[in-house]
Amino acid sequence: MTEPRIVPRDEHPISRRDIDPDALKVLYRLRQFDHIAYLVGGSVRDLLLGRRPKDFDIGTSAHPYQVKKLFRNCWIIGRRFRLAHVKFGEKVIEVATFRRQIAQGEEAVPAPAFPETVEAAAGAPVPAHRQAYVDGRHNEHLIHRDNTFGSPEEDAFRRDFTINALFYDIATFSIIDYVDGLDDLRARVVRAIGDPDVRLCEDPVRMIRAIALAARLDFSIEPALLEAIRAHRREIAKSSPARLLEEYYKILRAGAAEATFRNLAEVGLLESTSGELHRGATEPLWRSLAALDTYRRRFDATPDALSNAILLGSLLAPLGITLHGRRSEDRAGHGGHRHGESEPTALDARDADAGEHGSMPERPARPAAPPYPDRRAPGPKLGDLPIARRDVERLRHIIGLQRRLRDLTASPRAQRALAHRHIFREALTWLEIHGDAPDLVEHWNALMGDGTERAAPGAEEDGLRFRRPRRRRRRRRSRSLKSEV
Repeated sequence: MTEPRIVPRDEHPISRRDIDPDALKVLYRLRQFDHIAYLVGGSVRDLLLGRRPKDFDIGTSAHPYQVKKLFRNCWIIGRRFRLAHVKFGEKVIEVATFRRQIAQGEEAVPAPAFPETVEAAAGAPVPAHRQAYVDGRHNEHLIHRDNTFGSPEEDAFRRDFTINALFYDIATFSIIDYVDGLDDLRARVVRAIGDPDVRLCEDPVRMIRAIALAARLDFSIEPALLEAIRAHRREIAKSSPARLLEEYYKILRAGAAEATFRNLAEVGLLESTSGELHRGATEPLWRSLAALDTYRRRFDATPDALSNAILLGSLLAPLGITLHGRRSEDRAGHGGHRHGESEPTALDARDADAGEHGSMPERPARPAAPPYPDRRAPGPKLGDLPIARRDVERLRHIIGLQRRLRDLTASPRAQRALAHRHIFREALTWLEIHGDAPDLVEHWNALMGDGTERAAPGAEEDGLRFRRPRRRRRRRRSRSLKSEV
């Protein structure tokens, strides 16, 4: 039993005024029904650093189904981690039951399942196509399920880094520290809890998180942890590709993408996940990410205009990468697309339409895509990372609009029509980040400020579809006319 360090209210700067009101509602209600309820993780860390937390996560002794009984606006999600999401409009407060570390050879206890979440039950059988994937990722330390509930102390020791294992107790307004996270916070260092070699093998994504956390907070990485990252960098290939891609998107949204990707390249993590990014880690990439960071830092929170498509383009455009959503058959000797293949569906960063983006040189024309691509073809990928077709297609439309945004010789009516397209705001954001044309951005913002930001009747999301004309209703004859007949 480890005795925690408890910091009373008069010795720390966290005030309830700094905590989201809806998070306070959840904390108070859990306490009202005699459950332990703490503010946990990154929110406590950020509040102690004087930063505005992106999310307010809660740890509790209540099991997920007990949380659901207390909140009608609660949904249980997850398979590996059973979590309660308490929703307040568009906002989500994540509530997690305290968990403990599973000893080697011990099976996780399945969490109780609700009828609504049977598919997410921790004890559900793994489908055959997933089992082959899990077998390929076999690692004696790798955590596949983690639903064994525990105490606050056990929960603190199963977390990744010391600065992420601090608790704020709503009952006493005190900070609870089991792992010396406060000392590391003062020293501005990222340190693993326990043996770094074991903790990184349990969840290799922690390597990326350590690099990203240090870059975002301007912290250093403890030497033992950094050495373990270098030693186990190839373990990252055992992580879910979709999960890795989501980590990349988080990095790009955080405002420290350039420093993070530089460090990922330096320790060899890019090479293990995407050879294209590893080979393209040069000045054009750093300039693009620096421009993205400059734009992001203007806002307290990530603006809606920074969509996945723009983040993806900021990462790929400087590399001149062409991603193809096609089958793996060899196309040698064929002048176009064979039946069963899909068209190139992703960004060619050297697209002629985007030639006005300074980092995109001209390229030879490519064969036209067939009108009906094969939707069964695998989606585009960046190394082992799958990229959603919708993000790639949206990026192509964004870049395709850049020439029109630069053409101020168009008539006012044509400019207003362009501003009505829902893709316009993202295209303008791209121009603002990468276009180096503040006068153009000011012109279009002024045009939007004239009231043209409202979409024209019938405008569709990407401006490529049109609403079917409304059918005129036939006028009914009055009863008096019928009686006269």
